Amino acid sequence: MRTLQSLNELGLEVFEEMLDYADELQVGVVELENGTIVADAGVEALGGLGAGIYLSRICMADLADIQPTPFEIDGITIPGVQVGTDHPAISCMASQCAMWQVKAGKYFGMGSGPARALARKTKDLYDALEFEEYADVGVLVLESETLPDEEASKKIADACGIDPADLRLAVAPTDSVAGLVQVSARVVETGLHKLFTLGFDIRTIKMGWGRAPIAPVVGKATKCMGASNDAIIYGGETYYTVDYEPFDELLGYLKATPSETSKDYGAPFYQTFKACGFDFFKVDHHVFAPAKVVMNDLKSRRTLVAGRLNPAVLKESFGFEVVNREG
Repeated sequence: MRTLQSLNELGLEVFEEMLDYADELQVGVVELENGTIVADAGVEALGGLGAGIYLSRICMADLADIQPTPFEIDGITIPGVQVGTDHPAISCMASQCAMWQVKAGKYFGMGSGPARALARKTKDLYDALEFEEYADVGVLVLESETLPDEEASKKIADACGIDPADLRLAVAPTDSVAGLVQVSARVVETGLHKLFTLGFDIRTIKMGWGRAPIAPVVGKATKCMGASNDAIIYGGETYYTVDYEPFDELLGYLKATPSETSKDYGAPFYQTFKACGFDFFKVDHHVFAPAKVVMNDLKSRRTLVAGRLNPAVLKESFGFEVVNREG
């Protein structure tokens, strides 16, 4: 059985395996002058579904089973991704959650993955989890339209307390297949994050499973960001095994978790974002949650269901156009 002593060592194993199959995965590999290795999964390289699965595995420190799966929307079958983990709090929140805004010169990227735990981004989360990470290497996934340079990699390495030569970065933009895959693979994490913001002790979640459709490439980065959010907000479904009491309190948390509890629920996210002047702080953050949440409570031995899938909004967001022979 693998230890949880170092998320970064687990992530490094996946990163190196991805490089072993770089040609097959259509991933580019760049070594910066300071020794940082960068894997390009969609900026200049093509990337794809397989690269997206590897990015997702790195994000979760390989503490989850992540696989492509069919997803049906009103009779239209598209690719989806399913995620299962017996270490939900650590793999999702300590590692996968995208809570690190990397800014260095002109470079910007959203960082997620094991190196976040080294830099403790954010500290209150790790304090709540009572989690400490120690490693001589760092592995981070960046959602960015450009590849990081030496300045960016040094800033990340310094925050992690490691040498840049011991840093490994994997990058994909939002408007790439790999980038869209790794967003949908956050479906379990999105539910945990919502519960955490509600004040729920996510350490009581013993198992997490979920699936979501993979949004198609519908436009440039902002449009794809909207569609990828909709994949979870309107198409994400999760299942959690929890060990929690009292029951009435658990029931209250469950009712408050699905995305439909938000005042901004009901329209494609891009429309909501545009109406807010493309300002995330004006968006009701309660909307960032799975569409449906199921909880199996080990204390009461009851299974509770809240929320619903919304195929109509998914079809609008994904821009489905039905083409028949006559048209």
